[in-house]
Amino acid sequence: MAEPENHTLRLLREIRVAIATLDGKMDDKIGSLDQKIDRNQEELQKRIDSLRQAMLGESVPGRCASAEFDERLSALEQRVSAPESRG
Repeated sequence: MAEPENHTLRLLREIRVAIATLDGKMDDKIGSLDQKIDRNQEELQKRIDSLRQAMLGESVPGRCASAEFDERLSALEQRVSAPESRG
């Protein structure tokens, strides 16, 4: 009867080693997936920020165009208010 117990213990030890090896491999894969997810999140955040800037006109040409528009609007306001102040 001693032999079946020894065989069972040997199998259980082999299973324990196999599970530990599998856990190590899974930890490595999970770590690499975490890094990949972090990189993708950073890249997507950069893209979102770039699109947000483009939509809001926060680029250099957008700011220049906005400044020119404000200057032209101010000039028009002055021209409209000039006849009113004379009258």
